[in-house]
Amino acid sequence: MKKTKNKNKVSYWKITKKIAQSVREFKLQMILTPIFVALEVIMECIIPIVIAQLIDTLNELALNEVITDEIARQAMDSILIYCSILLPLAILSLIFGLLSGRFAATASLGLSKNLRHDMFEKIQTFSFENIDKYATSGLVTRITTDVYYVQMAVMNIIRIAVRGPLMIIFSLVMCFVLAPQLWWTFLIIIPIVAVALTFIILKASPIFVRVFDELDDLNDRIEENIKGMRTVKSYVRSDYEKQLFKKRADAVANNFIKADKIFVLGNPVMQFAIYLLITLCTWFGGNYILNGIMTLGSFNSLMLYGVQTLFSLMMLSQVLISITMATTSLRRIYEILTEVPTIKDNDNPIYEISDGSIDFENVSFKYKADAERFALSDVNLHIKSGETIGVIGGTGSAKSTLVNLISRLYDTTDGQVKVGGVNVKEYDLTTLRNNVAVVLQKNVLFSGSIKDNLKWGNENASDEQVIHACKLACADEFITQFKDGYDHMIEQGGTNVSGGQKQRLCIARALLKNPKVLILDDSTSAVDTKTDAKIRSSFKQYIPEVTKFIIAQRIASVCDADRVIVMNDGKIDAFDTPDNLLKTNKIYQEVYYSQNKQGGDLHE
Repeated sequence: MKKTKNKNKVSYWKITKKIAQSVREFKLQMILTPIFVALEVIMECIIPIVIAQLIDTLNELALNEVITDEIARQAMDSILIYCSILLPLAILSLIFGLLSGRFAATASLGLSKNLRHDMFEKIQTFSFENIDKYATSGLVTRITTDVYYVQMAVMNIIRIAVRGPLMIIFSLVMCFVLAPQLWWTFLIIIPIVAVALTFIILKASPIFVRVFDELDDLNDRIEENIKGMRTVKSYVRSDYEKQLFKKRADAVANNFIKADKIFVLGNPVMQFAIYLLITLCTWFGGNYILNGIMTLGSFNSLMLYGVQTLFSLMMLSQVLISITMATTSLRRIYEILTEVPTIKDNDNPIYEISDGSIDFENVSFKYKADAERFALSDVNLHIKSGETIGVIGGTGSAKSTLVNLISRLYDTTDGQVKVGGVNVKEYDLTTLRNNVAVVLQKNVLFSGSIKDNLKWGNENASDEQVIHACKLACADEFITQFKDGYDHMIEQGGTNVSGGQKQRLCIARALLKNPKVLILDDSTSAVDTKTDAKIRSSFKQYIPEVTKFIIAQRIASVCDADRVIVMNDGKIDAFDTPDNLLKTNKIYQEVYYSQNKQGGDLHE
């Protein structure tokens, strides 16, 4: 909340300047659009003048008491002359309008494309700490819905926001020139419209601030429901989820309805203003015509210019509505584009890691600076390169937090973590994370073939390297059972493979990085004990030089480790060999005996 408050103090000029940086290769279209809009307006404003001249000419000829053939011929000649002027003006107006529309569409769509690209690229630089500030659904809404509203606002601004003021200014000037006696009517009507539009904008703006937050909540509910569909169905909670969704959907709908109720006031106000203008001009203009103060052509042009002025105001009101909707979106996009990654390379990073040794020196960590307690406290560890280290502990003991510091998914609050004898903050991030492979608790596979997923670990890996990694992870045995083998297609989220298969594929993917440190964060929990043992055996035989961290709930997964870290409430309770821990550590003893009593395969 504090961060959002500070962001809201940023001026619109600064926000607009930042967003404008995403125009890039579409600058020419952005510039050409208002130029062609201006040319279109000029054509449309000249047309009423020509029509006025035509009407006055025909009116003079019609005042003759006797309409002779000569007078009729002169009338037709005048019509042909003026039509030969009006037709090119109309064609030019059409051409300029088409070009301005095309350039506006290209510029606005190009901006939205670049904005999405820039936001996605920026999100890729976020640390876990940055990601924790925004819900996944909120990020999706910003990249999709918010960018769409900005796109529409930009299209309206470079076309209608340019066309409207130009049309109003030119029309008012021409009205003053043609009929200075009636110019006061505009001075009455325009303020009425301006006040009404200002009221609409001020009332509607706060609603859109709320509606985007509620859209985030709605998308968050959808995401949770889809991801947890199996749980929802197994607990028969569909009706409950429907009620929660309806509540959020109704909140979004109700706020949009409130905004629409305010916006619809604009049309009646504009209609009233147009009819009031027509009434005033007809009443007073008719008297001026009868008294010879004003010509019929001038009166007709006055009416055209008046209607153009008010319709331009109406279009501007639509632009203001669009800008109002986009204002909140602009701030939300700006937040992402200006978010400062908490983890980034230093000015002179190191690009080579000597070995897989790990050192924790007086490390303490908390997820937020204002958090009341540390997630990790006073951690000191010294691990040799090539060691296999087990990590056990109860839920919330900070096992995952500990290993996340090694690959700089988070940075320490106090103390330092070293890999290969060097502070991890000194390394190039890409170098560090290529050498410290992590298989997280939440295993993620992407839609595509098995081979494509595995090559996330090393896009240049040969087929032989892929197969070797899969054999080490005991994944080859089920991959070869598929009809297409390594070309078997994985559905989105890996829904067409089992949990254990997914875990083994993710381990193989990590192995393809040829890391110096391999971290398995509870990554064999869905694998049977026999396969788990085979994986550990293959690691010991084929990658003995790699430092291996195995976080597990099963004591069997860490019983043959060189040493085991016992975590308790964010602190190191013990760090010793499995045999010594079985003799001396109460936590390790409790886990060991409780699981052995139940067959050695107890899952948390």
